[in-house]
Amino acid sequence: MRWCKRCCEPDTRPTCAFDEEGICTPCRYIEKIAEGKIDWKQRREQLDELVKWAKSQSQSPYDCIIGVSGGKDSTRQALFAREVGLNPLLVSCAYPPEQHLERGAQNLSNLVSLGFDTIVIAPAPLTSKKLMRNCFLKYGNMFNAAELALYGSLPKTAINYQIPMILLGENPALAWGTAAGGSMDYLGNSLRHTNTLQGGDYKKFITEDMSAKDVYWYRYPDDAEINRANVRIVYLGYFMPNFNDHSNSRVAIENGMRVREGEEAKPENTGGFYNSICLDDDFVLVNQMLKYMKYGYGMASQECSGRIRYGLMTREEAISFVKKYDGKVAPHYIKMLSDYMSMSTEEFWQIAEKYRNLEIFEKDAQGNWKLKQELK
Repeated sequence: MRWCKRCCEPDTRPTCAFDEEGICTPCRYIEKIAEGKIDWKQRREQLDELVKWAKSQSQSPYDCIIGVSGGKDSTRQALFAREVGLNPLLVSCAYPPEQHLERGAQNLSNLVSLGFDTIVIAPAPLTSKKLMRNCFLKYGNMFNAAELALYGSLPKTAINYQIPMILLGENPALAWGTAAGGSMDYLGNSLRHTNTLQGGDYKKFITEDMSAKDVYWYRYPDDAEINRANVRIVYLGYFMPNFNDHSNSRVAIENGMRVREGEEAKPENTGGFYNSICLDDDFVLVNQMLKYMKYGYGMASQECSGRIRYGLMTREEAISFVKKYDGKVAPHYIKMLSDYMSMSTEEFWQIAEKYRNLEIFEKDAQGNWKLKQELK
């Protein structure tokens, strides 16, 4: 296991790439921005052409669709889209009521109050819970199926409402270095082939008693269907020089977004740096811990790497924070999730430990798990 020489990005991230100097793709990209090597005038012209195209192609009152939760990224996207002349329809794929936090509902309500038309899609709660449990048992990731619904609901809505363009936030290749299925520009039509969506194959996530009809919202449209509808998927962050956790949080808070407070915001409980993370659901925090067990990096690594790239934190400061908090999560979140999935915390840990990557983890003299290769 090795890390980028500039940030805290490890080579265990699926499909990431380091160059011959040991620098990750996102660090190189932000370097180009800092050195003034990005022609933002040209990119704005490209964006203006996309806006013109979307307006000419739409068969509805809306030019584009934006997937939203009311969090920092979706709030920033919605506001920026409106600034450049688009009339977006916001689509929120909501968690089941037991899982969805009141703060998340308030943030979505805040986004609506900013003047946007919004559709809320809520897959059946019992189906969602069964899929979550099944994905945890089979893959050690509760959100495999949920990601399909989150992203798949956008092209489904675009096709049904004859809206030509879908706006996403950051390009995963440029923001996180996840290259597979991605692009190095604003084009996102190959999204289903990224590591997150794994080709859009819902069948490996369902239980034996489920049929295709039961999981309509989890069935990501195939490429042919999207192409027939002439839908374009665009990474809006490509056109914004400061689309990142820090800037997005600031803009969203200035526009009414509520954040985590008190114990809920402490990094020892969340495993992350910002208090603007996971605002609508606590279970994502547990899933970040599971990611750490499998790949050796969690939310702190990702957030601190971003702060390094934008000059908000030194690598030494980031390393100290990552070593202290990466992969941490409050025990009561694990208890809540275990109850939700109808298992004891003992059962949860028995399953979770099956997915620990023993190629990169070992126990110390006190019996605590640690990475074999230390971040330094």
